[in-house]
Amino acid sequence: MTQRILSFTVNGEPREIAVAPNRSLLDALRAEAGLTGTKKGCDVGECGSCTIIMDGRPVNACLVLAMEAEGSEITTVEGLQAPDGTPHRLQECFMQCGAAQCGFCTPGILVAAKALLDENPAPTVDEIRFAIAGNICRCTGYTKIIDAVSMAARGEVAR
Repeated sequence: MTQRILSFTVNGEPREIAVAPNRSLLDALRAEAGLTGTKKGCDVGECGSCTIIMDGRPVNACLVLAMEAEGSEITTVEGLQAPDGTPHRLQECFMQCGAAQCGFCTPGILVAAKALLDENPAPTVDEIRFAIAGNICRCTGYTKIIDAVSMAARGEVAR
């Protein structure tokens, strides 16, 4: 199949990658862009492990064709930390609260939580629950995840 050039911005950097027209954005990010932090779970949009921020909104990258991202601004979990490698306050809070166990769902939940905090810097617990509802975690009871997002929203951990 003939490849096309996809031009977009990923984690603040302009990128061009060659992709097949039927390639998912998830697969293009992982294989062609080398950003493996975005996880491939169910590949049908049900688990949330592939959550990215596309043009300011959280989306399941497995449900988006790569070519649909032409000209878009994408943030993956790799884009959360500062350029010097300092973790984002959400990442710090996840570590402090013990919000990750196996870690497979963590990138998607972190990105979904960042999208929430970008839109609503002071969410209620119910708003946090709603924002991460599309992210399935099989290890935790979500309590520590919600605590970590709440802590980050309160600004208790510096970026």
